[in-house]
Amino acid sequence: MASMNQYQPQFFTDPEDDLSADDDLSPGQAVTVIFSEAPGGPFDYLVPVELQDSISPGQRVRVPLGKSNRLVTGYSVAVGPADPKTPWKLKPIDSVIDQQPLLSSNMLELTRWMADYYVAGWGQVLEAVVPAGVRSSAGTRMVTFYQLAEGVAAELEKIKLPPKQRRVVELAAGRQQPTPSRQLAEEAGCTQAPLKSLEKKGLLVASQLRVHQDELAEQVAGREAPLELNSDQQAALSVIQQACQRGEQQTVLLQGVTGSGKTEVYIQAIEQVVREGRQAIVLVPEISLTPQTRHRFRSRFDQVAVLHSHLTNSERHWHWRRIANGEVQVVVGARSAVFAPTPRLGLVVLDEEHEPSFKQETIPRYHARDVALERTKLEGIPLVLGSATPSLESWQRSVEGDFTLAQLPRRVLGRPLPEVATIDLRNEFGRSGSRGAISQPLYQAMRQALDQQGQVILLLNRRGFSTSIQCPACGNVVRCPKCDVALTHHKPSSGGTDRALCHYCEHESIAPETCPDCRADSIRYAGQGTQRLEAEVRARFAGVPCLRMDSDTMRRPNSHEQALARFRDGEVRILVGTQMIAKGLDFPGVTLVGVVNADTSLHFPDFRAAERTFQLVTQVAGRTGRGDLGGRVLVQTFSPGHPAIQAAVRHEYETFADKELPARVGFPPFTSVVRLIVRGEDEQRTADFAEHLVNQVKGQVDDLPQLRTLGPAPAPITRLRDKYRFHALLISEEPGQLQPMLKQLVQQERNPAGIQWVIDVDPMSLL
Repeated sequence: MASMNQYQPQFFTDPEDDLSADDDLSPGQAVTVIFSEAPGGPFDYLVPVELQDSISPGQRVRVPLGKSNRLVTGYSVAVGPADPKTPWKLKPIDSVIDQQPLLSSNMLELTRWMADYYVAGWGQVLEAVVPAGVRSSAGTRMVTFYQLAEGVAAELEKIKLPPKQRRVVELAAGRQQPTPSRQLAEEAGCTQAPLKSLEKKGLLVASQLRVHQDELAEQVAGREAPLELNSDQQAALSVIQQACQRGEQQTVLLQGVTGSGKTEVYIQAIEQVVREGRQAIVLVPEISLTPQTRHRFRSRFDQVAVLHSHLTNSERHWHWRRIANGEVQVVVGARSAVFAPTPRLGLVVLDEEHEPSFKQETIPRYHARDVALERTKLEGIPLVLGSATPSLESWQRSVEGDFTLAQLPRRVLGRPLPEVATIDLRNEFGRSGSRGAISQPLYQAMRQALDQQGQVILLLNRRGFSTSIQCPACGNVVRCPKCDVALTHHKPSSGGTDRALCHYCEHESIAPETCPDCRADSIRYAGQGTQRLEAEVRARFAGVPCLRMDSDTMRRPNSHEQALARFRDGEVRILVGTQMIAKGLDFPGVTLVGVVNADTSLHFPDFRAAERTFQLVTQVAGRTGRGDLGGRVLVQTFSPGHPAIQAAVRHEYETFADKELPARVGFPPFTSVVRLIVRGEDEQRTADFAEHLVNQVKGQVDDLPQLRTLGPAPAPITRLRDKYRFHALLISEEPGQLQPMLKQLVQQERNPAGIQWVIDVDPMSLL
């Protein structure tokens, strides 16, 4: 338990200040409480005798805080004997909010690890782990339950009652569990009045419980039989099953080419876990939660909970309760599903483990892969990481022997990997007959694929119509007034005026017809976005059904599912989109994939730029050649000789890793990185405070000679939402080495007015 004189003296400098203390409350049971907001705690409180049987770690409690004794909600993280030697009288808790713990002991330990590793408040982590819908009991209402009072059943024949009351008592006597008042009245054929009368007579005992308003209808798919595995799949499955049988933590990295049948391996491994009475969690990128994914799991398991961002608070609460009650066999969801309250967890699978969307960009800035690894250690169960293009962090750990490597080098059914070729845009630029974003070779390939009744996917990871608006007379680029980025030109979907949008702060203005600076009327809209690409496709392939998928067109609920259904059914022949179409799609009719510009992320100021380019090109290439018609891929690039492009063209992951890893010495996966980001309204004061923070770090780590600091320097996007941004990188050789010093720094430093700073452990973006 937290020592009282360590924490609560900041509220009471004298025992007499504790206005809530009661001389009759002798030391007994105490609870340690954590708050999600300052002061975060921990603080100890006394548990009144009448609440001692109803409180456990993992529940929320309402407690008095400060001299005013305002009631605040906190999380119980430990319950035990109060220290009889404490010089202060503990305040008693006011009430227990939850009937059952929201978090198990292992989950409490996991959240504590997250708070330490990601340098966040424990209460902030707890608030992030427990969904808002669970905290608010969304979709529930208070219901009165009745049961027969003790001893009444034995005396029932002697008690004289009106007919309706006797019918109620007889019904209640035949049940061991309390019955909802409405159900009891309906079965007895009466109103609530007889129940109230019986309660007043002491024959019925009433209790108030919170229950769900209705049970959500689960879409049940037709059951499908397991698929026959090839030898590679069977070998990988055996590795996972052996890990499950050992009853200890083991991480298996399943690296398989696109279309090699990784999902079937996951499912058959989970089927074994479920047969043994345990549960599984499958984490996928949000964009991969397509109807395909949902159908696949629901067709193989009786009870599946699918968690995604479009669930209402009520739906999320309902799923949480079903999972916690052990009613769900498999939980499929995005990164937050790693916190699913499974009581009998047997396996965790993280599919497409390389995806940056597994990293949360708000407090607590956790990475689901690392949290899953820590959770499986606490549970003593295996973790499976799957990808055609694993992150170099995971790959290096398999090379070093920390992870067990299992590989699927071939596609299922012996299908060949698609032929991939590059189109050198340096040669195409200005060539006669080449116009727009689609080069002549790509145009001819599209025409051939369509003539042969195939479907086409075009990837361009830039949304909007034009990516820049510039005056050729004075050179001025129209920029966001709040951010240090160029505005993107967007055409209206139907009627209206052309707009200039900032993709970072959502600033919007009318697209200029003349230069805002020199008033020249020769304003130039340059660069290609998905909106312009769609317009070009419709013009050059008139009459061919085309559909665009990006965050501009997929805003309505279920729009993503509806679009993919149209493409799957063949209603749409050409699919144009950003990276959301590069993964998770399995359409046998796709015979051509065109990467319109592979260089969009290749030259970013980020040490992962080459890795992300390789992953994106490889993943989108894997969308074709999955059917009997075969497939090919054309990659348009200004850098055809770049190692990342060359390795993607040849489907050679290990070749890419061997060439890229030497360039990453001093950075992950060989080191651990913490990014400090300072932002403020005044540029110079922000820069000065960033310099001060870095100097404080340097002054506290004399005993860490391995530490390197880079910066502070202006962030690549120097101004964002009217705030100037400076960042620094702290690089150490051991994970977790910097956290104690950073915690101390957080406690010591007070933000100057108008300045904020954040700590991002293991950052996925340096922009």
